[in-house]
Amino acid sequence: MSHSADPRPMTARRAAPLSGEALVPGDKSISHRALILGAMAVGETRITGLLEGQDVLDTARAMQAFGAQVVQHGPGDWSVHGVGVGGFRSPEGVIDCGNSGTGVRLIMGAMATTPVTATFTGDASLSRRPMARVTDPLAQFGARITAREGGRLPITVQGATDPVPVTYHTPVASAQIKSAILLAGLNVPGDTVVIEPEPTRDHSERMLAGFGAQIRTEAVPEGHKVTLTGRPELRPQPVAVPRDPSSAAFPVAAALIVPGSNIRVPGVSRNPTRDGLYATLREMGADITYENPRDEGGEPVADLVVRHGPLTGVTVPAARAASMIDEFPILSVIAAFATGPTVMNGVAELRVKESDRIDAMAVGLRANGVRVEDTPDSMTVHGQAGVPGGGHAVTHLDHRIAMSFLILGLATERPVTIDDAGPITTSFPDFVPLMTRLGADVS
Repeated sequence: MSHSADPRPMTARRAAPLSGEALVPGDKSISHRALILGAMAVGETRITGLLEGQDVLDTARAMQAFGAQVVQHGPGDWSVHGVGVGGFRSPEGVIDCGNSGTGVRLIMGAMATTPVTATFTGDASLSRRPMARVTDPLAQFGARITAREGGRLPITVQGATDPVPVTYHTPVASAQIKSAILLAGLNVPGDTVVIEPEPTRDHSERMLAGFGAQIRTEAVPEGHKVTLTGRPELRPQPVAVPRDPSSAAFPVAAALIVPGSNIRVPGVSRNPTRDGLYATLREMGADITYENPRDEGGEPVADLVVRHGPLTGVTVPAARAASMIDEFPILSVIAAFATGPTVMNGVAELRVKESDRIDAMAVGLRANGVRVEDTPDSMTVHGQAGVPGGGHAVTHLDHRIAMSFLILGLATERPVTIDDAGPITTSFPDFVPLMTRLGADVS
């Protein structure tokens, strides 16, 4: 499982100015994809900077179960000896994906068009999350799916013996749905097409092209169209994983709300499909400077220099939601310290993440003296000069909820407690030591 058996309560207290360098972990989305595509290539893929959080480690174990050789050579330094497209074997045991929605959905896609059978499970949080949004299109390829009531885990997937190409219009903008379908399309003759209402994060497209797949993207009247030609021989590639902008958001937020702070976050991905939070923060007046822009592993990166300063509430357009869907919890914390309301639109997808993140943040912020309004698809946080704090937040086994409320407590008048810090290890195992090195009071 991806969280501790016993809850680990934690408290964050008002901090002195934060300073120093925040070496956040490798990007989680890219780490998952590097392992999976490495397993589907022929030969050795070497990965540096891999995130070694529990979510990614669960994906590494899954690739081993499907027949790839996955070896750790040192911190963040891994190799994957792949079995080729269509080369997966049936795992001997159940594939436990812990807390990772990305991991389970992408792995199901990768094996759904190969005639093998696998059963997937996860922790209590993942087992509540909807999987039909992925298993429904995978069934169109010819895979046979057996799921618990409501399309939830545990799920058994019997891969298609004679897969057929699919053209699929995604009902929501979701990189997980798109990526699962594209990975399934690798072992299908002809073209697999995904049309999404608006572009989502494009790590899969970038990496598929890097491994030698034929992939095309274009704007169409219905939105954004991605076409993949099946049955390529994927070539192993060196993958340098940039630092995760979603993880960077937490020390960035802390520096923005703790008076006097000045920190540096090096080597963070600046992928434009992941830049929604940082575009929003600039609109709020955040003092963020980008230095040393460069390209690493096909992804644009830069060093972030972040200083505390005044912030003003803004309205976040629904069209931006897909590029910052994981960052709305920490944005709601930043918004609590801005002048005026911050309105977040188009966020219904947050209701079906590791937890109902809109409800979890709204309830926790109110418990700490912040006025919040929410609807099924929006959330409004009313900023104020001083946030009282002193409340207790329930994390619902959600790593981003846990980290967001610990960041909140660094700038509130009274300490903020959370019920369980255990889930943080799924994405940011060094979170507490890193924040402590910057000067945070978290224990």
